[in-house]
Formats: sequence, C-alpha cells, structure tokens
Amino acid sequence: MAFDLVVRSRRAVTPDGVRPAAVAVAAGRIAHIAAHGDPLDTRAELDLGDVALLPGLVDSHVHVNEPGRTEWEGFATATRAAAAGGVTTIVDMPLNSVPPTVDVEALAVKRRAAAGQCHVDVGFWGGAVPGNAGELRALHDAGVFGFKAFLVDSGVPEFPPLDPAGLDDAMRAVDALFAVHAEDAGRLAAAPRSAAYADFVASRPPDAEVDAVATAIAAARATAARLHILHLSSARAVPQIAAARADGIRVTAETCPHYLTLTAEDVPDGATEFKCCPPIRDAANQEALWRALAAGLVAVVVSDHSPCTPELKRGDFASAWGGIASVQLGLPAVWTRARARGHSLADVVRWMATGPADLVHLPHKGRLVVGADADLVAFDPEEQFVVDPAALHHRHPVTPYAGQRLTGVVRRTWLRGTEVTGDDPRGRLLVRGSR
Repeated sequence: MAFDLVVRSRRAVTPDGVRPAAVAVAAGRIAHIAAHGDPLDTRAELDLGDVALLPGLVDSHVHVNEPGRTEWEGFATATRAAAAGGVTTIVDMPLNSVPPTVDVEALAVKRRAAAGQCHVDVGFWGGAVPGNAGELRALHDAGVFGFKAFLVDSGVPEFPPLDPAGLDDAMRAVDALFAVHAEDAGRLAAAPRSAAYADFVASRPPDAEVDAVATAIAAARATAARLHILHLSSARAVPQIAAARADGIRVTAETCPHYLTLTAEDVPDGATEFKCCPPIRDAANQEALWRALAAGLVAVVVSDHSPCTPELKRGDFASAWGGIASVQLGLPAVWTRARARGHSLADVVRWMATGPADLVHLPHKGRLVVGADADLVAFDPEEQFVVDPAALHHRHPVTPYAGQRLTGVVRRTWLRGTEVTGDDPRGRLLVRGSR
C-alpha cells in the first residue's frame, strides 16, 4: 500500500524506548512502524534526522473558559497554543465557562461553542456540584470523561464546592472518574493583602492538601469510586496516596509543570503571574515531587492551564486571579528540568502523553503504536530558547516563565497525520470511549 505520510527519526519515542524508526501514516492512523532506513511506498516523506519524534501530548487539565468568559481564553486560542506546545489532545474543565458543564444542556452549549474552532482534539469533563448528583449519570452517558469537584471555594460562584457528604453522594451516583481539587477549607486562612509571596503560601499550607486528600480517599474507600487528585503541589500528601493504592483504592494523582520547575524562593514579591492554587512551594518540596514522579506515585503531568485577563492578575496576592497559563510551555519546561535529573524523553512521554491518555481512557492517543491516531510531534531536545510572552498563542501574554531559558523546541505538530498550522482548525470533539 502507499502510505499518506512517512516520518523518520533517529530518536522516535516508542513504548519500547527511544530508537530509530520510520512511522507510516494512513487514513489518520499509524499504519506501520518500520526500521529507520526501510524503503516505504508513500505519498509524502520527512526525515527529521536527530530531531526527536514524539507522540502528541495529552493534557487532561485545561480551562478554556468559553463560553461566558471567552475574554479570558477561548477554544481557538487555547488549542492553537496547545498545538504549538506539542499537545494534540486536551480535556476541558467544567469551569470557568458560563454555564459550567454540570448538566447535559450545559455540555451541549460547550460543544456548540467549540465546534469548528479547535486546532487539536478536545474532550470535556463534567462538574460535580451541590445538588446535581441526579444529573451525573446522564452527563456521563453524554460523553464527559469524568467529573471535577472542589472541596474548597473554586473562585467562581457558579461552581460551588462539595462537602464530604456531597462528594460521597456524587461518587455513589455514577461509576465514573472523579477528579478532585483537594484543599481543605478549614485549613485555609484568609490571604493577607500583601505583595509578599510568602504570605500567600502561608495562607494555603501543605496540611490543607494533606487533609483534603485524606477526605477524598475516604470517600473513594467508602464508595469504591475511581479518584484522581488534581494538581498535587504538596509532596506531604504522597505517602497517603501510596498507602491507599496499596489497599486497593483506585486513586491516581497528577502534578503540573509549575510545581516541578518553579519554586517559592524564586517568586519575586508582587509577581502575581506566579499565583496558583494550591501554590508553588519550596525547593525541598519540589525535589520530593520529582522523587514521587520517578517512583510512579504521581503518574501524570498536565498544565492546569488557567488563564485570565491581565487586569485580573493585577493587584496583590490576595486579590489576583490564581491560575497559570502554560499549555504551550509545559513540554520544554518539564524537559529542561527532567534531563538535568537524568530522566529521558521516554519518561516525559510517559508522564505527559501516555499517562494522561490512560487516565481518561483514550488508548489511541499519546503513543507511537500501530492503530493509534497519527498525532506526532517533531521535538528538538537540544535547542534552547528564551520565553517571549509575545510568541505565545494563548489569548493573553501573561506567564511566570517570561525571560526563562528553556531547552526543547517543538518544530512541527501533526494531528491525525495532518500538520497543524494554526490556520485550519481540524480538531475533533471527543466523547468518552472515543476510538
């Protein structure tokens, strides 16, 4: 047969490791993986040389915010930024859009808003909020990948938190994946109106995460639900996650590039572009997170891309919006720190592509295997660049990475074998169980 495209690389990142290979594409899928030099009948061919060939990353934690807060971010800009960062699949969180995705009608509104705008494939989370347990089964049947819940104020009034009884009710309502923002409201203090980052961090201490993770695990134990801990920032919560898994509880955890690459010691006073919840913590905690990642106790690294308008980032650490926009920068940020610790590109692919795909049950995403979608990334792992906010594709050029020198440049991205240019949105809207 004549393939549509063959991409050759001396560093293809496959499930068997990094090796020379030729990846052949037909009808949007990987049809064959051959030795690097094998002759193949193809309509188009590209040899990347020593530039690495990765599967497209999967980011299961992205806030697109459209509709309702499209001035913060939208599907066109978020997915263009994702593709520029080597991400070919995102799963959109149920807030901060209006309406939030808490029932079937709201999901339909979200899908209509996304239609025809997406440069990468997009799936959707549903939301679990007080009073909507009766909506969850229908929403799950409509194709959401699981349900996000907060145990603390979400920051927007239309998405209130669950108390422990409410989380238990939601988990009993449907057999689904529950992704929990785990901070304990009783442990949080009011952030003082202060320019000092240390004051903000002190208002959201590690014990707030430790206690909330324990609450979520208790609910999963009582209901046999699948539990995923979102954006883990405190390594002190890792031992109880490990113990719960040893007891047979179905619990997983993610962390984010900013927790692995930025430290509290380096946050300048007044630099609210670094504000996120839970917060960026100290260097010792960061090293413990890297150890948890290496041990497989934290298995997923995703962006928690949470942008807003520049105006909402102004002020002090009490009043500024808490969120970091980084979907375009996650791969080079993580690779820069991972390679310095002796990790390989295969490790990064496992954390940022295969792991998130497995979390949301997309077996045809995030891996270079025959039958998978031909979502491909040409990534130069030695090239360096300095982050210029003006070169970012998300809606507002606000980033804590501004001016940082990172290693690793995304050269090209393909979605199902077609190069993503940013001009012709070809992304599909995915539902749970998509093949």
